[in-house]
Amino acid sequence: MARVHTGDNPVPSGMVMNVDSQVSSKTVVYGEKNGKKLSGYLATPGKDSTNLPSLLVIHEWWGLNDNIRSMADQLAAEGYVALAVDLYGGSVAETSAEARTKMSAVGKDPMTARKNLQYAFDYLKETSKASKVGVVGWCFGGGWALQTAILLGNRLDACVIYYGRIILDKKKLSLVHAPVLGIFGAEDSGIPLDEVKAFEKTLDTLKKDVTIYVYDGATHAFANPSGRNYQEVPAKDAWAKTLQFFEKYLKSK
Repeated sequence: MARVHTGDNPVPSGMVMNVDSQVSSKTVVYGEKNGKKLSGYLATPGKDSTNLPSLLVIHEWWGLNDNIRSMADQLAAEGYVALAVDLYGGSVAETSAEARTKMSAVGKDPMTARKNLQYAFDYLKETSKASKVGVVGWCFGGGWALQTAILLGNRLDACVIYYGRIILDKKKLSLVHAPVLGIFGAEDSGIPLDEVKAFEKTLDTLKKDVTIYVYDGATHAFANPSGRNYQEVPAKDAWAKTLQFFEKYLKSK
C-alpha cells in the first residue's frame, strides 16, 4: 500500500468541503491506555448529541488531520454524531515516509489499536447514548474499519471500507455481523481485484450482508480526504452511496 502513496502529501482533496454552521465540534478524551489519554475529534449536528445515530471515523495513514476533521463535520451535517479517532497518539504525518513509519508502528501493536477503537465505541454508546453505531475509514482507516467490524461483532450496525487492507480468513470474517459496504478502485495496485472478489465471495459464503463497488479507472486513494490521488467523479458517487448506506442502516427504525 505504501508504494502507491510514494511522493504524495496530505494536501486537502476535493472531498474536503465547508459544512452547515449548525455543526458543533470539540476535542474529547474517549479513553485512557497505559496512563495516556486517548483524544479524538467529536462533531455533532447540534449542541444536543444524545440518542443519535453515530459513527467512528478512522483516518488515513496521514493521521487525524484537519481533512479528516472536515469529513467528521460533513457526517455531522448529515445528522450523525461523528467521532474521529486517533490511532497515532496525537501525531500527524506530513510526508509519505512519516506516514509509512506511523502506519507500521500501529501494525506492530494491533492490540493497542483495537483497544483504542473499543474505547471510542464505548464512548459513543455510554456518553453520547448512540442509538446505532457505524464505522467508516479510508485506506489505512479502511482496513481498520473492517477490523472494527470483526472486533465489535453484533454491537456494530454498519461498516464502510474505502480500499482498506482486506482480510480473507473465514474464521475472522465470521465475526462480522454489521452490513458491509466496500469501495474499491479497479486500478488500485495496492488492493488487487482478485482479493476484492475473494473478499466478497467469502462474505457471501458466510451469509453476510455485503455490497461491493469497484470503480473503473479509479486508483488507490481516489476518494481520500488528503492527498493528490483524488478523482472527482468516482469519489462523489462513492460518497453518495456511503450516505445512502448509513441512512438505511443507522437511521431506519
